[in-house]
Amino acid sequence: MAIVGASGFTGAELLRILAAHPAMTVVTATGDSQACVAVGDLYPSLGVAYPDLAFSGYEPERVAGADVVFFALPHGASQRFVPTLLDADTGARVVDLAADFRLRDPAVYEQWYGQPHQAPEHLDAFAYGLPELFRDTFGGAAAVAAPGCYPTAAALALAPLVRAGAIEPHGVIVDAASGVSGAGRPAKPHTSFCAVDEDFVAYGLLDHRHTPEIEQATGAGVLFTPHLAPMNRGILATCYARPAGVADTDDLLTLLAEAYAAEPFVTVRESPPSTKATLGANSAHLTARFDARTGWVMALCALDNLGKGASGQAVQCANLLCGLEETTGLATVGVYP
Repeated sequence: MAIVGASGFTGAELLRILAAHPAMTVVTATGDSQACVAVGDLYPSLGVAYPDLAFSGYEPERVAGADVVFFALPHGASQRFVPTLLDADTGARVVDLAADFRLRDPAVYEQWYGQPHQAPEHLDAFAYGLPELFRDTFGGAAAVAAPGCYPTAAALALAPLVRAGAIEPHGVIVDAASGVSGAGRPAKPHTSFCAVDEDFVAYGLLDHRHTPEIEQATGAGVLFTPHLAPMNRGILATCYARPAGVADTDDLLTLLAEAYAAEPFVTVRESPPSTKATLGANSAHLTARFDARTGWVMALCALDNLGKGASGQAVQCANLLCGLEETTGLATVGVYP
């Protein structure tokens, strides 16, 4: 296995998960900003698992021969490197954790990311990496675009309700809060300890770039407002929609439970979901309510933004691409306290 961009938080989480994976071994971990730095020096927690591994600069030959190549790069970067790998037809499977190949329409990508897509001819080669909802896109695929943490949480909460015709697919509101690790490892003024501690702030008002991905994954028109929460990891999405007919809480819970009955990483319960309950696991916890007083349906999802929202989901997708049991190497139980 090779990880391109392994020095960031999602790359480090991939290294952590793959260290215990029985069928995958990391042989290459690139990180241009940390080239020649030992993995254990940047992340001491990983030192015992990778005592001889150091980050390297990216060169195509470094990933040649890998069965799976994970790209954990900033948005816009992987589309410069992935086409060369796919065109070489080496048989390597690609799992991209960035947004570069998630949106089906390159014009939508340009609208929300502010630059033309550099490899639109490769978009159709990618499955959308949310297996619980889009497993049918994996057939014959050699590449997967793993969805973002916000779209994963919103889609898991809303898509079954939209598909069942239980809610109106327009005017949907998604309020979601994320831990600071979602902003990446490099220091930024708004993500320093002093900026984040004892604070809770909304951002990306009306124009957050995950909006079109949420709409694509849920099949609904949404107003999306993300928030930065003073915690390291986690996503809590609270979604509001109008019912499409008669609704009650028991029916909504039953609908979600039936939709995910065979899914090992999704738990539907009556109790409100907690981000800490999913910490370190590839799990999503859901619930739903119907408020007869106001006439609103509410669906909630909690997950670890680096787990089911990124690296855990990427390994889940890699398992599928390699013909392995989907749960291989992945935890379903969170770390507590």
